[in-house]
Amino acid sequence: MRRQVRAGLRALLTGAALLGALSLASAGETPTATPEAGATAIFAGGCFWCLEADFDKVPGVLSTTSGYTGGTLANPSYEQVSAGGSGHLEAVLVRYDPTRTSYARLLEAFWPNIDPLTATGQFCDIGAQYRSAIFYTDAEQRRQAEASRAALQASARFDRPIVTEILPAGTFYPAEEYHQDYARRNPLRYHFYRSRCGRDARLQELWGSPR
Repeated sequence: MRRQVRAGLRALLTGAALLGALSLASAGETPTATPEAGATAIFAGGCFWCLEADFDKVPGVLSTTSGYTGGTLANPSYEQVSAGGSGHLEAVLVRYDPTRTSYARLLEAFWPNIDPLTATGQFCDIGAQYRSAIFYTDAEQRRQAEASRAALQASARFDRPIVTEILPAGTFYPAEEYHQDYARRNPLRYHFYRSRCGRDARLQELWGSPR
């Protein structure tokens, strides 16, 4: 039932899909950054519309891109990923200026915007394609991500295990154009979806307010 509610909401708000998103990198490559582009980080936390909007608020973030990663299917479409079975997760690639913010700060921003206790999805988004994860691009990101997760677990904030996965980054495929900057371009539809999905209510339950 929750899957049906979620699917109905997304279908209502997106309308006709534009297919054929282009890959950010060739198959088998991981995202890289030039000094001009800034550093990169990849996070998954359910609906990429929401996580993209959350990271856009972090000072020092240069850009965010909604997309798909974690699976082996090349150039996946939204329909393929949302149906399950592709192996991909909805995710957000964050480009940031390391002179203005840090990977550690992005991790701090990530945790209170997800439900780290649920392994089967996020909020009304049910399925492996909506689970939370941190994708590291090098050994230092892995070290910081694992330390951050361990610190959260040791804090005793929760009496259940943190189930957010920490995984090596693979190819990141940008989602279709109509998904990009969705919150900014479609604010009424975005806030309707976010509210109906129960995201903020659950986040307040887990983390308190303000986050």
